[in-house]
Amino acid sequence: MTLSTSDFDFDLPEELIAQTPLKDRVSSRLLVLDSKTGQMQDKHFSEIIDELNPGDALVMNNTRVLPARLYGEKPETGGHLEVLLLTNTDGDTWETLIKPAKRAKVGTVISFGDGRLKATVTKELDHGGRIIDFDYDGVFLEILESLGEMPLPPYIKEKLTDNERYQTVYAEENGSAAAPTAGLHFTKELLDEIKAKGVNLVYLTLHVGLGTFRPVSVEDVENHTMHSEFYRLTENAAVELNRIRQAGGRIIAVGTTSIRTLETIGTKFNGELKADSGWTDIFIKPGYEFKVVDAFSTNFHLPKSTLIMLVSAFAGRDTTLAAYEHAVKERYRFFSFGDAMFVK
Repeated sequence: MTLSTSDFDFDLPEELIAQTPLKDRVSSRLLVLDSKTGQMQDKHFSEIIDELNPGDALVMNNTRVLPARLYGEKPETGGHLEVLLLTNTDGDTWETLIKPAKRAKVGTVISFGDGRLKATVTKELDHGGRIIDFDYDGVFLEILESLGEMPLPPYIKEKLTDNERYQTVYAEENGSAAAPTAGLHFTKELLDEIKAKGVNLVYLTLHVGLGTFRPVSVEDVENHTMHSEFYRLTENAAVELNRIRQAGGRIIAVGTTSIRTLETIGTKFNGELKADSGWTDIFIKPGYEFKVVDAFSTNFHLPKSTLIMLVSAFAGRDTTLAAYEHAVKERYRFFSFGDAMFVK
């Protein structure tokens, strides 16, 4: 079956793109979709607990977003540069995107925060990419927290007043350029309730890259090149998930990043889950057979994106697009700060 990018298009009024997070995380709405029957229910996110059974595993991505957008200047000219940190390649060396790139030649020194942090461009890459080495006194992450801004997705125009609202309440492992947004709806209180019901809370890590926002620019889906992201599943988590599966519990993923990690490992080990880490560029689209995930929650995604293709791989394209049409009609909020779906 040949898949076209336009097969995953839908009409989305711009006013449904959520620009700011809700004050109360759990007050988001939740569209429950039965992928087998196509039946839909409109609920509130706090009611996700009704979809979880004792003995299930709720698998969450505990990555933490770095305030990775820095504004600096060239000391010798005063010229302003915007630096976006992408990947920590080694020690104080980072792969970045710099705007305007033409001002950032090899050897260029950039100063941030009146010189509290300095960087030197050591290599030029394609499309504005630069390798830079940082120089500073103290703890890098503390300096970054004080100087950096959250790198919000390009469709969010509003400024974020509280950086923690672009973090999950269980974020621990620094390294993402974007939040695993399906997890933004959970509070510690809701997770405590879910745990008290007998649901197992299990964590993995996938550091979300900005490639997650890259549009599919080819019409033939097979020609799309997926971005790579770093993932890790610990030995303890793998043992726990295998125990739950053997006891008949479901593996329920929170977000597409958790799905990508679990299915990467399941694909690598013939359906088994083992402790593993590495880089994944898995592209889950219709025709893919799920090996690990039994159900999941996720936000509403961009038209023609790899993420709506992933949802379609699980629920079917027609069922998924019908759910999106329902969400538009019912004025659900879309994208990073928007509402959620539970797909079973």
